[in-house]
Amino acid sequence: MKAFLLLADGTLFEGVSLGAAGTAIGEVVFATGMVGFEETLTDPSYYGQIITQTYPLIGNYGMNREDKESPRVWARGYIVRESCRYPSNFRSEQTLDAFLKQEKVVAIEGIDTRRLTRILRSHGVMNGAVTTEYTPETREELLAAIRGYAITGAVKAVTCTEPRVYGEGGKYKVALLDFGCKNNIVRCLVGRGCEVTVLPGFATAADIKALGADGVMLSNGPGDPAENLQIIENLRAIMELGLPVFGICLGHQLSALAAGASTGKLKFGHRGANQPVTDLARGRTLVTSQNHGYAVLGDTLPAEMGKVSHVNANDGTCEGVEYTAWNCFTVQFHPEASGGPKDAEYLFDEFVSRIAAAKGGC
Repeated sequence: MKAFLLLADGTLFEGVSLGAAGTAIGEVVFATGMVGFEETLTDPSYYGQIITQTYPLIGNYGMNREDKESPRVWARGYIVRESCRYPSNFRSEQTLDAFLKQEKVVAIEGIDTRRLTRILRSHGVMNGAVTTEYTPETREELLAAIRGYAITGAVKAVTCTEPRVYGEGGKYKVALLDFGCKNNIVRCLVGRGCEVTVLPGFATAADIKALGADGVMLSNGPGDPAENLQIIENLRAIMELGLPVFGICLGHQLSALAAGASTGKLKFGHRGANQPVTDLARGRTLVTSQNHGYAVLGDTLPAEMGKVSHVNANDGTCEGVEYTAWNCFTVQFHPEASGGPKDAEYLFDEFVSRIAAAKGGC
């Protein structure tokens, strides 16, 4: 079956249908990872977006339930150059095509993803539609829908509705605010002896205090951070509890906004497993996994609140903040990335060490 990708600027790509039939409208972005396609698809941070994989062959080691980062696919659509029909891996349970059909994700293969990526790099991310229903007669109607699309209410759409506990009986109690949390954040904390209670993203300081938490983890998540006014206000009160706080991705951005800094949208974002980040205090550069379209504007962070701790070695954008006014540190990248580089996993050790110190080393 034929499938089409129509961009907001009118550019049309013709390819072959992959996954479900139908029409999906979203923000078209590109991700540069060679592996981790199942984790990418199930990462809630991609809510509202259509993912383009720049690596030409996707699905070659198949799909399995263990590698999911959340229970479902959050991306609106999927674009690949070629989908592997015969995966080879002892853990493989199904093909990419079967997985996308099961998840009802509209996807396309067989288009020039290199050309598409160059368009997005030049223009910046733009809205588009992946569809099996395109006709010249409906083109203008579809373009109007594409151009009118916007990602809103993202955290509310992806956050959990009830608390969940993992690693029960662990040495330290961590409250994890779910703004679109990836499963591997929980695994990294439980693996370091923490009992993790995942709370809805709108949890308050009173909720955390009632839990008796020893530390607070702020998760990744989708959307424009500046629209989350209630969460930003909540975080100001949470920081005043004095507990050690560690934020990742959206958690990093929301903390900066709570501290009085500003955020801005990047032209085409950072999405992939090969982003170099310099840790200024340690004088070393890490290879990191990232997935974000917004960044903290480091020069807007009030000096009395803290300082930029990490910067992107490619474009100099803020990748981390060490707070002096709060017991808090945050990073833009994903130290828990799976599949992805492990260079930054030491940050979880730092967080647990701060919790231990706050409890008097017990």
